[in-house]
Amino acid sequence: MIYVLAIAAYLLFLIGVSYKKSRNVETQDDFMVAGRGTSAAVLVGTLVATWMGSGSLFAGAGRGFRQGFSALWMSAGAWVGLLIVYYLAPKVRRIAQYTVPDILETRYNATARVLGTIAIIIAYLTIASYQFIGGGRMLEILIGLDPVWGQAIICALVVVYLTLAGMSSIVALDIFNGTMIALGVIIALPIALRGAGGWSQLTVTLPEAHFSVIGALGLASALGLFFPTFFLLLGESSIYQKFMSAKDETAARRAVVGMIIGVVILETALVALAVFGAGIFWDDPAYRLADGSFDHAVTETIVLDLAANALPTYAGVLLLLGAAAIIFSTANTFLIVPSTNLTRDIYQRFVNPEASEKTIIWFQRVTIVVMAVIAYIVTSQFTSILQMALYAYTMVGAAVTPALLAAFLWKRATPAGGAASVGAGIGVTLLFAILARTGMESLNLGRFQLPLDPDYIIYPAATASFVALIAVSLLTPPPSEDKWRPFWPED
Repeated sequence: MIYVLAIAAYLLFLIGVSYKKSRNVETQDDFMVAGRGTSAAVLVGTLVATWMGSGSLFAGAGRGFRQGFSALWMSAGAWVGLLIVYYLAPKVRRIAQYTVPDILETRYNATARVLGTIAIIIAYLTIASYQFIGGGRMLEILIGLDPVWGQAIICALVVVYLTLAGMSSIVALDIFNGTMIALGVIIALPIALRGAGGWSQLTVTLPEAHFSVIGALGLASALGLFFPTFFLLLGESSIYQKFMSAKDETAARRAVVGMIIGVVILETALVALAVFGAGIFWDDPAYRLADGSFDHAVTETIVLDLAANALPTYAGVLLLLGAAAIIFSTANTFLIVPSTNLTRDIYQRFVNPEASEKTIIWFQRVTIVVMAVIAYIVTSQFTSILQMALYAYTMVGAAVTPALLAAFLWKRATPAGGAASVGAGIGVTLLFAILARTGMESLNLGRFQLPLDPDYIIYPAATASFVALIAVSLLTPPPSEDKWRPFWPED
C-alpha cells in the first residue's frame, strides 16, 4: 500500500504544479516552447527525463534480462547521435521555430512539412501509447488492477497534466523527475547485485553471452538495435522542440553535454539493474512460457518486479517513483510534440493562419485529448514494448532524420529531394510493418532473405530514405539561396 500512496502523492504533486503554471500560459510560445526562456540546467533535466522513457524502462530492461549487457546497443545509438546533436543544437535554436516540420518547410517545401508531420504523429502516438502500457503494468503489479483500466488511468492523468500548461509544465518539473529517476536506479543497483549473490555468483547463474559485447544474437541484430535509436535521436522532435525553448544558443549546446552524461550513466545503470534482476529471477517460471522460452512481456517488467518484491521498502519506493517519473514525463512529451505538429503545421499553417493565441492554445488542448484517446486505443495492437519501440524509432529515424540532417549539412539538398526522402521513409516502414503482421517471416530479395523482424526494419527504411534524398536532389535543380541561407547565415 505504501508504494501506491507514494506514487499517488507524486502524481498529484505534478498536477498541482502544472495547475499553478497554467496561470501564466498566455501565448503559443508559453504552451509550445515554454516561453523560450529555459536555462541549460533545466534543459538537461527535461532532456534526460524525456529520453529515459518506457523504451528504456521496459524494452531495454527486458532485453537486458534476456540477453545481458548487449542490450546497451539500443542505448548506444542515442549516445553516438548526441555527439552530432551537439553540433546541431545551437543551429536549431538560432532558427527559432516551433517544430521539426517547421524546419522541413523552411528548408524544403510544404509537402515535406505535411509528410514530416504524418511521420511524427504516427511514431509519437505509438511511443505515448507504450508509456500507457508501462503505467498499466505498474498498477497491475502493485494492486492487481486490470492493465486496461491502469492504462486508462495513466492516460487520463497525463491529459490533465498536459492540457493545463503544455511545455511549460513539462520543463518546470523534469528536473525533479530526472532526480527521481537517478536516485531510484542508482540506489537500487548495489542492493540488487547483492540479492543476486554478488558479481561472482551472477556470472555463474547467467549465460556467458550476457557479459559479451554483441551477445548471443550477433552483430547484425546488435546494429539493428543501434541504428533505430541513432536515427531517432537525430530526428527526435521533442529534443529539437526543447532546444527551441532554450534561452539562447549557448544554453542549448551546454544542455547537450549534460544530456550525454546523464543518459549514458542512467541507461547503463538501468540495463545493469535488469541483468542483476535476471540473476535473482533467472529460474522463476513466471518469466517463461510453457516451452521454456522467455515471456517477453513479463521480462519487460523486471525493474518493477525488483522494486515491489526484491528491494527494501525505501529503495522500492524510490525505484517505483523513478519508474513513474520515466513513464509520466515521457508520455507528456510524446503527446505535446504531435499535438504541436498538428496545431502548428496543419491547423495554423493551412486551416486558420489568422488564429488568435487563445484559439491556438485551446485547439492544441483539444488535440491533446484526441491524440491521447488514439494512443490509448493503439495499446491493444501490441504485446511487446520493444516491438512498438523499434517500429516507432524507425518511423522517425528513416522518414525524418535524413532530410533533417541534410537541411543543416548539405546545401545541395533540394525541396523535391527532401520531400521524397520523408515519403520513402514512411512508405517502406509501413510496408514492412504490414508485411510482418501478415505472418511473413522474411522477404526474398534474390541473393538473400531480409528478416521482417523489427530488429532489421531500419535497414531497408533508412536506405530508401537516403537514396531518395540523394538521387532526387541530384536530378533536380539546386535549391534557391532563400532555402539554404537560414541554415548557413555565416556563408
